[in-house]
Amino acid sequence: MDTISATGALTITPLTDHVGAEISGIDISRPQDATTVEVLNEAFNQYVALVFRDQDLTKQQQLDFAGHFGPLGVRRNAPKDIRAGKDATNGHVMLVTNIAEKIGGKEGSYGDGEMWFHADSCYYEIPNRATFLYSVELPTEGGNTRMNSMYAALQNVPSAILDRIEGRRVLQVHDHKRRERLDLDNIVVEDLRHCWQPIIVTHSKTGKRALYVNRLMSAQIEGLERAESDDILDQLFEITEQEKIFYEHEWRLGDLLMWDNHASIHMRTDFPRDQRRLLRRCTIGGDGPMSF
Repeated sequence: MDTISATGALTITPLTDHVGAEISGIDISRPQDATTVEVLNEAFNQYVALVFRDQDLTKQQQLDFAGHFGPLGVRRNAPKDIRAGKDATNGHVMLVTNIAEKIGGKEGSYGDGEMWFHADSCYYEIPNRATFLYSVELPTEGGNTRMNSMYAALQNVPSAILDRIEGRRVLQVHDHKRRERLDLDNIVVEDLRHCWQPIIVTHSKTGKRALYVNRLMSAQIEGLERAESDDILDQLFEITEQEKIFYEHEWRLGDLLMWDNHASIHMRTDFPRDQRRLLRRCTIGGDGPMSF
């Protein structure tokens, strides 16, 4: 795939046919002019995920850069935690790490091993639009991030399934599992972050339609018997996880990877448990509730 000249020294190199582009010739730790911000937003809308290599970012610089794409998102506690008197929000930054002292702090979470495909914050009425992940410490192997295009996934859904899901909603639930299907018979949904979302969404920025299900958090299709719902979801999960529609990011120190949660799902590959991994995460919020 060809590299595309953008503005000044900035270039855009598509990474796959469906998702991902590398942006080079830019130092994102510095303030960006309006023309560059416009080019980057257009690239993000087109490619769903953007990669910036060899960056040196403080926490504030990462937040400042993310702010070029929308209002910063916040971390929110589960309903049961809020009822117990804990703060509703936890700031803008989360450390994605397996380092014990970091996980034990307010900012740390999601330590080790593989994590199934999911869409960040799909269980909120207004899901975060985008996630920004910056690498600080990495293992010698593994811990890659795979993400796909849910635009492309929708195009691969057979018409018979499409007829059954068109106009329906799907229950998205976050029960803090990383590689295990939701068990509706053994969880209290009201104690967890959850939301009924359109199973096919219309993207607020691009106007394109995308499938909006994922193996880790999508629990049930509205209006279908459990057996049929489970069967259709299993088929949709297989479609969304096809290798031909995802990009796999092999992390290097100083990488910033950003992706569109309204048009993609992502997962983490396994990595050695005895090796340190630390990435710094922030988000931007959505424009409003997801639309059919």
